[in-house]
Amino acid sequence: MKAVILAGGGGTRLWPLSTKEKPKQFHSIVSDKTMLEDAIDRLDFLKKSDIYIAINKKHLELVKKLCPKIPSKNIIIEPDLRDTASAIGFTAAIIEKRHPGEIMAVIYADHSIQNKKEFQKKLLVAEEVAKKENTLNIIEVVATEPNTNYGYVKLGKLDKKIPGTEIYELDSFVEKPNLKKAKEFVKSGKYLWNTGIYVWKAQTLLDYYKKLLPDTHQKFVKMMLKYDTKDQDKTINTLYPKLEKISIDYAIMEKVDPKKVRIIKAKNLGLLDLGTWESVWPFLSKKSHKNTLLHDCKDCIVYSEDKTKKLIAIGLKDMIIIDTKDGLLVCKKENAKRIKEIRPDDKIS
Repeated sequence: MKAVILAGGGGTRLWPLSTKEKPKQFHSIVSDKTMLEDAIDRLDFLKKSDIYIAINKKHLELVKKLCPKIPSKNIIIEPDLRDTASAIGFTAAIIEKRHPGEIMAVIYADHSIQNKKEFQKKLLVAEEVAKKENTLNIIEVVATEPNTNYGYVKLGKLDKKIPGTEIYELDSFVEKPNLKKAKEFVKSGKYLWNTGIYVWKAQTLLDYYKKLLPDTHQKFVKMMLKYDTKDQDKTINTLYPKLEKISIDYAIMEKVDPKKVRIIKAKNLGLLDLGTWESVWPFLSKKSHKNTLLHDCKDCIVYSEDKTKKLIAIGLKDMIIIDTKDGLLVCKKENAKRIKEIRPDDKIS
């Protein structure tokens, strides 16, 4: 198995802690290590030569510094941000060229997974299913609360049981629901959180690109003809930015016959998608400096990196105040997601 860690995201919802120059995956949020380093540690059952990292080109030197044991040739540079369908398919093409017939797993640098043993077990189960059945496999998590920040999958019929794991067919993917729907999903027991942790044969995935995204597949073929040659960078820099900008969910997974998809059910991964201030705060609050003083405040998220000055908040409710060297964010909790509307990393004229 080859594992691909997607580390090219911008983490814009967590500005100003997360910026274009240093997105959240390069911060130490959950542990003393960066989230990218934690993701690599969760794959310690693999050789470092079996781990690939897909990144934005501007973070190459940072990744080399953080991950010196990952071979340089396994650091896949995306010359342009074209969403997950491009990043995952491109890496699949590289793996298939170098290791024909290989299984690949797709994981994320900005996930926090507390139960490493269970995570590794489910990856290995999914690997065996991929080998035997040529299916597209997703490790999905039992929904423990009506979370509206996750997409969901609806379980189809039970395919098989093996010791400690149930494997299901897919019924359907479901977009992020409102709170009422999320409560119904959890109560029914028929829906799981969609993690986006995939395991499949690289060639099986590429066959679906050929069928569903033929233009993208043709570009992959052209880029692979020059990959690992002196013309590699020139070819990729020309073709990659022309790939359709679309997520793998919309481009592939939601168009595939559900009978060709298997869900590996995970009950206790300890998964957190740290994409909101509410999800990050339990960890960040432990690092908040004592110079942050709250008086008569309720349900607020207040954090300051600056140890040299006091941050005082009085009489606030349901507010977010984040002060870092890169900026200051002040907003109501309910409006935190709207930070993406502003594009705060752009220069202020």
